[in-house]
Amino acid sequence: MGTKGARAEREPAERLPVARVCVDVPLPHLDRPFDYLVAAEDDEAAQPGVRVKVRFAGQQVSGFLLERAEASGHQGRLAYLERVVSAERVLDPEIVRLARAVAQRYAGSLTDVLRLAVPPRHARVEAQAVPVVETPESGGDPPPAPGGWDAYPAGPPYLRALEEGRAARAVWSALPGEQWPARIAEAAAATVRGGRGVVIVVADARDLDRVDRALEAVLGAGRHVALNAALGPAERYRRFLAASRHRVPVVVGTRAAVWAPVARLGLVVIWDDGDDVHAEPRTPYPHAREVLLTRAQLADCAALVGGFARTGEAQLLLETGWAREIAADRVVLRRRSPGMAPTGDDPQLARDPGAVSARLPSLCWQTARQALQAGAPVLVQVPRRGYLPSVACAECRTPARCPHCAGPLGLSGARDVPVCHWCGRASAAYSCPACGAQRLRASVTGARRTAEELGRAFPGVPVRTSGRDEILTTVPAEAAVVVATPGAEPVAEGGYGAVLLLDTWALLSRSDLRAAEETMRRWLNASALARPAPEGGRVIVVADGSLAPVQALLRWDPGWFAARELAERRELGFPPAARMASVTGQPEAVADLLALARLPEETEILGPVPVDERDGAGPAQERMLLRVGRGRAAALAHALHEAAGVRSAKKAALSVRIQVDPADLF
Repeated sequence: MGTKGARAEREPAERLPVARVCVDVPLPHLDRPFDYLVAAEDDEAAQPGVRVKVRFAGQQVSGFLLERAEASGHQGRLAYLERVVSAERVLDPEIVRLARAVAQRYAGSLTDVLRLAVPPRHARVEAQAVPVVETPESGGDPPPAPGGWDAYPAGPPYLRALEEGRAARAVWSALPGEQWPARIAEAAAATVRGGRGVVIVVADARDLDRVDRALEAVLGAGRHVALNAALGPAERYRRFLAASRHRVPVVVGTRAAVWAPVARLGLVVIWDDGDDVHAEPRTPYPHAREVLLTRAQLADCAALVGGFARTGEAQLLLETGWAREIAADRVVLRRRSPGMAPTGDDPQLARDPGAVSARLPSLCWQTARQALQAGAPVLVQVPRRGYLPSVACAECRTPARCPHCAGPLGLSGARDVPVCHWCGRASAAYSCPACGAQRLRASVTGARRTAEELGRAFPGVPVRTSGRDEILTTVPAEAAVVVATPGAEPVAEGGYGAVLLLDTWALLSRSDLRAAEETMRRWLNASALARPAPEGGRVIVVADGSLAPVQALLRWDPGWFAARELAERRELGFPPAARMASVTGQPEAVADLLALARLPEETEILGPVPVDERDGAGPAQERMLLRVGRGRAAALAHALHEAAGVRSAKKAALSVRIQVDPADLF
C-alpha cells in the first residue's frame, strides 16, 4: 500500500520529463517508441541508452530509453517509468541510428535489431570496474613493417588516409599466403594513430584468435577486446562494457561484433564476406557486411572489405565507385602464387586418359608424393564431411532414399548400415525401388573415407582430418596428409607443399545462385595456404580447365570472376544487381500478407514454390519471391513491414517469415 501511495505522489522531472522508450514487444504494429514520464527521483539515472522497466498493456516489460524530451505528442495521460534497471548506458546513439536503418532495410522492427545489438545484462559484471587503458591521440604505435601493405600499390596511401581520418573505402584482394591478420592489425593501428576507433568482423573463432593475436602484437596489450559468443555470458558482457564505456579503441569479433559501440568510429573491417556464417539466422536476418557498410555510411568513416575471393556485392561496390580496389600487380602475384594445374585439360588427359573420371587422377598422386618426399604437408580439400554422406544404387545409380521420409541415406563407416540424414532411421534391409538391387555405391565421398584411402596410398605417412567434429588450427612443417572440409583447413607452418581440390563437381553442380561464387571462395581460401611456386608449392584442381571458376583459380583472378558473375546476375535480375525478398509460410498466410502489402508497381512476383520440410512434420509451406530494382528496395521493405504490421494488429494466427535478400533463393 505504501509503494502504491509513493508512486501516486511521484512528480515528473523538472527538465526533459518525457522519456521515449523502445519497448521489448516484438509485434510489427507496435514498432515505434512510446512516451513515459520520468519521475524526479529517476532523473539522474534515466539517461538515453539505459535499460528500463515500463508498464505496457497491463504487464511490466523491458525496454531501452532512447531519448528525453520536453513534451509528448500523446494526448492522453502518460504513465511513469516503472524503474531504471541500471544506470549503465549500454545503447549508444550511433547504434540506435544504425539499428533503425538496418530494421528499415530488412523489413524488421527496431526491437528485434536491438535484441541482436545489446547482449543480456550481467549485474555482477556491471558492478565491477573496467580497467582504464590510456589511448594516445596520435603516435605511440610503430608504422607497419615493410613487405606487408607495400606489396599493394594502393596499400600505403590507404593507410595514410586512415591515419588522417578520411573515409577511405576499399575492397582488398589479398595475395596468396598473405598474413591477413597482420595487415588488418596494421590498418587498425593506423586508424588508432589518428585518434579513431575500429570494428573488425571475422567469420569464426579460428580467424578471431588469429586477429586477436595480431592486434596484441601491433597495438600492445589492453588496446582491444575480442567478442565471441563462446566466451560465456559474464566474460562477453565484461568485454562489451569495455567497448561501451569506450575503454578500448578497437573491437574484433564474429558476427555480433558489427554492433560493438566504439568511440569516434574511423574504420569498419570485414574479412571473407562471402562466408555464409556472416548472415544472421535470427530475425530480421541482416548480413554482417551490409550492417558494417551501412554503419560506415552513417558514421562517414572508412571501410575495408577483404578476402582471397571477391563476392558480387564487393564487386558492385567497386563498379558503383563507392569503394576503390586494393590489389597487387601481376608481377608480385606471380611471385607469391603457387603453381596451378587442372586434371581435365588436354595435355593431362593425353598422359592420363582416366583423369576425366578418376577421383584422384595420377597428377594428384604424383604431386602429393613429391611434396611428402620433400618433407612438406599436403592439404586435401573435400566438400563433405563423414564417410559416405551420400549413396546410390550400385546397379542403376538411383539416389538412395529413406523408405520412411524420403530423405537421403548415407554411411558413417565401412561396416555401418545406411542411415537417413533427415529422420535418423537405419535402413538395414534397403533395396532400390527402381531396380530392386541391394548394393550401394558412393555418390559423394566424405573426409573420413578419403583419409582412409590416402592412408592406404601413402603407408607410413600420418593422415589427419579436420572437420566439424575436430577442427585443427595449425599443423607442423613435416610430411603429413591433412584431409579437411571447406572452412576447416588448418594453417601449415611454412605453407603446404601441395593442395588437392577434390570432388569439385559436388560444389559446382549445386542448384544455388551462389554455387560458382562459393566454389571460388572455398578454392581460393584453401589454395592461399600453399607455398609459393618458387618454393615448390602446387595446387591441383580435379576439374575441367575450361570452366570459368577453374580459369579464375589458375590465373588467381577473383576480380575477373566477380565481374563476370555480377554481369550475369545483372542480366538475369538477381542480387546484388536487383533486390529480392522472400515470403514464407502456409499458403493462406502468404496470400494474406501479399494482398495487404502495397508493393511498388514494378514489383515482380515469382512463385509459389513448396518449402522443403525435412522433418516431414507440420503443415505444408510455400515461398514467394518478390523482385524490384535496387532503387525501389526501401519501398519494398516498407511495404512488407507495413503488411506484417496489419496482420499483427489483426492477431493473425498464421505467421509469415520475411527475408530481404535471403542467402538461399532456390
